[in-house]
Amino acid sequence: MTIKSSSDSSCALVIMDTSFKNNIATSISHTHVHNKSLIKTIHYIVHITSSEAELFTIRCRINQASNLSNISKIIVVTNSIHAARRIKNSSIHSFQVYTAVILKELWSFFLHHQNNSIKFWECSSQSNWVLYKAVDKETKSFNLMPFFPCKMS
Repeated sequence: MTIKSSSDSSCALVIMDTSFKNNIATSISHTHVHNKSLIKTIHYIVHITSSEAELFTIRCRINQASNLSNISKIIVVTNSIHAARRIKNSSIHSFQVYTAVILKELWSFFLHHQNNSIKFWECSSQSNWVLYKAVDKETKSFNLMPFFPCKMS
C-alpha cells in the first residue's frame, strides 16, 4: 500500500520525526510525491515540549503538502500518533492553539476539493521501513550549531 500510495502523483507522502538534545527539538521531514523525495525540511526550536514540536511539524507539513499542485491526498507518517490525535480533540487542552491552526489548514485543503483526504500512519522508531528509518536516523544525528551561542540559555 505504501509503494502504491507513493507512486500516485496526487498523493504526498510526508515522513517526519522529532528528536531532543539539550532542550532543543529538531524536527525533520521528507515529502515524497510520485516516488520521488521532493522536499526536505528541518525545524528546530528551544524550550518546547515533544507534543508541541510534533504538532508544529504536522502543521508545517500539512501546509506545505496541501499547497503542492495537484495534491488531493496527504499521508503523514509519524511515530507520535498521539500528537496527531490531539488535532481532533475539541475539548479544552493546552495544545488548542496548535490544533486550531492545523484544523484551519485542513479546512482550506478539504474546501479546495471534496475528494481531498488526509491519513495519519503510525510508524515506530524501531521500524525497518527504509523511508522512515532514514528520517529517524537523520533526526537523531542532526547537530545544531547555534548562530549566537552566547545567547543560548
